[in-house]
Amino acid sequence: MISIEKLKKYANNLEFDMKESEYETLRDEFEILFKQMELIDSIPDIEKYSPMSFPFKLEDAYLRSDEVTMSLDKKDALANSKDTLNDSVKVPKVVE
Repeated sequence: MISIEKLKKYANNLEFDMKESEYETLRDEFEILFKQMELIDSIPDIEKYSPMSFPFKLEDAYLRSDEVTMSLDKKDALANSKDTLNDSVKVPKVVE
């Protein structure tokens, strides 16, 4: 069981605070998670299986191979820009 004091310490380390009732709710949620972890641990021969990164097997998912193709040189890439600065496109400031 995780204590509310530990949760407050962790929250303080992460620089946030919650209401007392929220700490109780969070503790209850952790208890549910711990019970679920115990249930999973109780499955026979669970160590024989590797964790899944996605719940479904995707047959059509693949990563394409990177192929080097011809690209624009810097001069051509900047040719149509309205304003440049140090070989980069200069854009208007959007944050004050």
